[in-house]
Amino acid sequence: MKALVLCLLGLAVFPAAGYDLLIRNARVVDGSGNPWFHADVAVENGKIAAVGKLQDASAKRTLDARGLVLAPGFIDVHTHVEGGILKIPAAGNCVRDGVTTIVTGNCGGSRVDLAGFFSDLEKTGIGLNVSSLIGHNSVRRDVMGTENRQATPEEIVRMQELVEQGMRDGAVGFSTGLIYIPGTYANTGEVVSLAKAAAKYGGVYASHMRDEGDKVLEAITEAVHVGREAGVPVQLSHFKIDNKRLWGTSGKSIALVEKFRREGVDVVVDQYPYDRSSTNLGIVLPSWALAGGAEALKKRLSEPRTLARIKREMAARLHHLGHRDYSYAMVGSFSPDRSYEGKTISRINLMKGRRKTLANEIRTVLDLMQAGGAHMVYHSMGQQDVERILRYPNTAVASDGGVQEPGAGVPHPRSYGTNARVLAEFVRVRKVLTLEDAIRRMTSLPARTFGFRDRGRILEGMAADLVLFDPDTVQDKATFQEPHQFSEGFEMVLVNGIPVVDQSQPTGALPGRVLRRQ
Repeated sequence: MKALVLCLLGLAVFPAAGYDLLIRNARVVDGSGNPWFHADVAVENGKIAAVGKLQDASAKRTLDARGLVLAPGFIDVHTHVEGGILKIPAAGNCVRDGVTTIVTGNCGGSRVDLAGFFSDLEKTGIGLNVSSLIGHNSVRRDVMGTENRQATPEEIVRMQELVEQGMRDGAVGFSTGLIYIPGTYANTGEVVSLAKAAAKYGGVYASHMRDEGDKVLEAITEAVHVGREAGVPVQLSHFKIDNKRLWGTSGKSIALVEKFRREGVDVVVDQYPYDRSSTNLGIVLPSWALAGGAEALKKRLSEPRTLARIKREMAARLHHLGHRDYSYAMVGSFSPDRSYEGKTISRINLMKGRRKTLANEIRTVLDLMQAGGAHMVYHSMGQQDVERILRYPNTAVASDGGVQEPGAGVPHPRSYGTNARVLAEFVRVRKVLTLEDAIRRMTSLPARTFGFRDRGRILEGMAADLVLFDPDTVQDKATFQEPHQFSEGFEMVLVNGIPVVDQSQPTGALPGRVLRRQ
């Protein structure tokens, strides 16, 4: 690994006009997608103060970054941190992967009281910048519970009021998770109505679409329709093909997105660079069976005819997705029995002493659901589609991860290694992307989409969110078997001008800010 030479210069040597930090001799990748260039970069009062050849400049601290790349801090536009960041405000797994800004509240799930959430973050202090969407599922649950029905006009009005309040509190847009309850029970008209409420304040519509398999083209069309009707930009979340029978067909999805862009719709996508997804166990059940919550599900499972219907539909869905059994589904977190974590449903079924049959594996799934459910990792995508989508110029890099407690469960490695994986695997090894384009997808592209006007580029006057890394050694270490491993190769990460990673080690500093909609 190239050494990062640190020269700590005493305050008495230089006049007060010196910068706070001076990074010399860096290979600057400025976030625009343009070719890198050699330059010095000065930081003062949390801002980028100067970029260029600063031979006569002085600073309280000077770094010789020869051989290293200096990039804007990475902006992760698809996260779920509501449950973790207040417990672990330094967000070590994020900042050690170069992330300086995140967007949470995705897939329709957010805090409804965003003012309270933002206040809690500011009281606690945070290691990176946080913004949030206002989530459809959370708003609908607040108004209607988890009922499987259409909203009344009065309920639509109440949901619109909550969305508008979230936007006034600083949300950067409105999100949906249309495969999850209760949002999956909503029709397109309801989603349009709520997106219009967000549009009054200039928000983005970010959608975990209604389908990512054989009906993905219809789902893309629905999301774009929402954006058109509401008059807002559209962000398609974790773009993928999740049906094994359709692996290799992502070109059709990309072509449809491009068609809508040619028609004048501002629609872009984000993606995590893995062939496995992660979400709850409940998605393998028919959505109608989950209405009303856990007690309602238990009642349905106690009724023989209803139970038989649930099992039939589970088997049909599994076969529809191209799987013979649940060996593609691994438990990431299951608090009632930690021994299940890191094991597939097929393996857990055998651990229970049951024969390897689909009927028994469905029984095992339902056992786990009755015990409270589990967080899962699913091998649901093909590498060909992952690479094709990553090549698409309007794909932003995003983790779909969260703030992780080291050692807790067996989560998806994306929470630890998304950006390092792109830089190591898809830039250095496979050469799928150039370094400059990879950085653009992590910085200026997401900044453009979500309106972070002072971030995502290395320019004078921009916020000093910066990442200094070795392009020859940067590497994701997290794996599906051992996910709790921090990325390597990031020498320094600055958030608002303050190091949160220094000489590859976390500092524990909490200089992050809540980024309310501008």
